Amino acid sequence: MISVDDISVIALVSARVAHHYEIMPLGVHDGCCRIASSRTDLSICDDLSRLLGMPVRLEPYTTEEITAAQKKYYGVGADTIEQLSASRNEALLISEEAAEDVSTTALPPTIIKFVNQILFEAYQDRATDIHIEPFANFCRVRIRVDGILYELASPAVLFHFHREIVSRIKIMSGLNIAETRLPQDGRIPIRIGDDEVDLRISIVPIQHGESVNIRILQARRALLTLEELGFTAHDRDLLEAQTRKTHGIILVTGPTGSGKTTTLYAALDRINETVRKIITVEDPVEYELDGICQMQVKPQIGFSFASGLRSILRHDPDVILVGEIRDLETAELAMRASLTGHLVFSTLHTNDAPGSITRLQDLGIDSYLLCSSVECVIAQRLVRQICPDCKKSAPPTAQELMLFEGMGELSADHVFYRGEGCRQCRNSGYRGRMAISEAFALDEDIRQLIMDGAPANLLRKAVTSKGMISLRRDGLTKALSGYTSLEEIARVTQE
Repeated sequence: MISVDDISVIALVSARVAHHYEIMPLGVHDGCCRIASSRTDLSICDDLSRLLGMPVRLEPYTTEEITAAQKKYYGVGADTIEQLSASRNEALLISEEAAEDVSTTALPPTIIKFVNQILFEAYQDRATDIHIEPFANFCRVRIRVDGILYELASPAVLFHFHREIVSRIKIMSGLNIAETRLPQDGRIPIRIGDDEVDLRISIVPIQHGESVNIRILQARRALLTLEELGFTAHDRDLLEAQTRKTHGIILVTGPTGSGKTTTLYAALDRINETVRKIITVEDPVEYELDGICQMQVKPQIGFSFASGLRSILRHDPDVILVGEIRDLETAELAMRASLTGHLVFSTLHTNDAPGSITRLQDLGIDSYLLCSSVECVIAQRLVRQICPDCKKSAPPTAQELMLFEGMGELSADHVFYRGEGCRQCRNSGYRGRMAISEAFALDEDIRQLIMDGAPANLLRKAVTSKGMISLRRDGLTKALSGYTSLEEIARVTQE
């Protein structure tokens, strides 16, 4: 990893020069500038010496190390923005009388290139979201990787080109570039290498401009199996047993971004056979599943989960996936569908598995209907996995021991692991994610408790006594196995 001795040396070499020569200035010592270079052509020494007005000494580094340092110290797309800034300054010298902003109708190629650079950078980093946010004196670009937001180093002058960047994104997604007062949503299908990528665009007006969120969905990404997702043998066997049934509802619950849809896709993939007609109604369709009919809701034209579900029931399905139960109407339709010989999968937003029962009751679902239709509930979270390239053993801290006190297995003698941070994991110590879960099936005892109006805490005690492994205990087991850290389990399962 390249480390710059004196940050002021960056000002001596522009981003465009650094990218052109594939170099990174490191520092000045005794009147000589040390420069990291991936090129062995010594003729560039003369060019750089004339440019800097001092002798230079090249030090060998790989292209990957040079690129990483340029992004860190200059910012992503700095050479592009620098070129655009120079062009704008030249235009201002020629004419300052044209006050009307014409950038939306004739965007320069540099803006197009910069937007592409941001998209490619996020894709390479396995980001799920890109945030572009304008503030009073700066513009911030952030990406979400493994559930955590990281700021991308950006050129200081990026703020001056925020409107053009937003306009480019609007043009790509077919939105109205003249409308800056109202929120707008769109999508951009693109191809990066051999991958088909679907970008979901959300633009909202804020105090200093328009904030952009870009959700990155890989339409043809390889499906993960339940084993690869990290489910315990108990929860995996329970889910597989339920998917072999011909009717009933299987619920997966958790907050936004906890991997619920990925789990449902993995379950559907296991039963995706010629003898089954499987139809989904989703918002949005995140991944394309071969052999499965997928519908996307469109609230703006009145096509909701409820209306989609009604249409599905007239389409001779065996298995139905409802992306989310958001209201009483959808919940009742899903449950009545399960009572008429359909296997139904859906999701809820609750913190734990027993809480999904009380959530449905709060929506207005009758306890008898609930007990007759729901077969099992799975709650899950996604925890970051320790980066294998910087993984080191580490004893648990006193705070961690206190936090997990009473769980039996944990003691100061246990060996746990942490990631020290490296270039492969953006110095976070983590790379990739896996699921932790808790699951239970409804038997006669649980159904009787629900009919009696038992609160969530009594339901939790009952299902735990019947073998449900809690989210935190599953997480602790995975930390003991070296997959993740105690710190990560504490963060994700905080109560």
